[in-house]
Amino acid sequence: MTLGSFMIKNAFRNKRRSVLTVISITFSLLLLTLMMTIWRTFYIDPVAPDSATRLITRHRVSLAFFLPGYYRDKIRSTPGVVAVAPETWFGGRYKDDRPENFFAQMATDPDEYLTVVTDKIMPPEQLAAWQHDRAGAIVDVTLAKKYGWKIGDKITLQGTIFPVNPELTVRGIYHRDPPQNALYFNQKYLEEAVPFFKGQAGFYATRVANASDVARVSGVIDDLFRNSPQPTKTESEKAFQLSFIATLGNVKAFILGICGAVVFAILLVSANTMAMSVRSRTREVAVLKTLGFTRGVVLSLFVGEAIALSVVGGLLGVLLATGVVRLMAGATAMGVPGGLKVTPATMAVSLLVAAWVGFMSGSVPAYNASRTNIVEGLRHIG
Repeated sequence: MTLGSFMIKNAFRNKRRSVLTVISITFSLLLLTLMMTIWRTFYIDPVAPDSATRLITRHRVSLAFFLPGYYRDKIRSTPGVVAVAPETWFGGRYKDDRPENFFAQMATDPDEYLTVVTDKIMPPEQLAAWQHDRAGAIVDVTLAKKYGWKIGDKITLQGTIFPVNPELTVRGIYHRDPPQNALYFNQKYLEEAVPFFKGQAGFYATRVANASDVARVSGVIDDLFRNSPQPTKTESEKAFQLSFIATLGNVKAFILGICGAVVFAILLVSANTMAMSVRSRTREVAVLKTLGFTRGVVLSLFVGEAIALSVVGGLLGVLLATGVVRLMAGATAMGVPGGLKVTPATMAVSLLVAAWVGFMSGSVPAYNASRTNIVEGLRHIG
């Protein structure tokens, strides 16, 4: 028997205690991996090339305030701007209020929207049908598969922000990677049904010629409306998404707090397990030292046992988190990005955290075990 196999065998000798410890670490690492994945998706992942050339112009005070329709032509006249499309969050209900039936619903201009957002792919004949039907709509392919929608199907939304229940006809089904789970319909339909909204927009999506123009164009657009009754804030699409997330609160602190609590919890669990294991094996340690095992070998054995338990639990937690994230990415619930995935780097960090927790939790008990006096250890009863 090698030293490594001896260490692994001892780590799982008390099966009940070892299994419970592994389960505790598994669910802790599951949560930790989920939090790190969300953090990476929101704050670290680079934007897609198409998204890097898009800007969002909204009311400086809040998204709850609309912008005048004539802002669109002024933005379009800015050097470096390729296309501008209005967008308005409709926020209606589909069927009921259950989270699984929630999806984004936006009013926009069919004639120019896909010129601004070129990463949405749709057959030309479907685009033409949408542009010629005031009550037409386009939907993401993932959303269409979920509800079984086909071209020509009717969709009725129940207004919550706007006092109207639009009945829309599916005229196009677009593809996007990652899926967006959204529905778009003609803003003219909304303007005709809601008089107070006529000539307004929630915000403007702008496409610029080059990513290097983003900062300059943003400043120029905001300078145009700096002294107007409706001042604007123009930012990259990524920054806009983060500002929308920020309305939920201090998400960064929330994620960091959960990660810190998880690491502290698994450290306590693992340390308690190792302390109990070492205390119950005092005589065994004395016998090992009698047989010639040095302090360093004894120290390595117990630290290795702690690391083995933690890494096994961490590996199971990462695998479970990968499955959970895949389910979340395919869902249409609010706040779940379609591109959510556990990357190899995230897996590696989670496993390193598990190994570190095992090392830290096993170091002190292992050090005390390595200092056990042979005579006193053989006399120990427990």
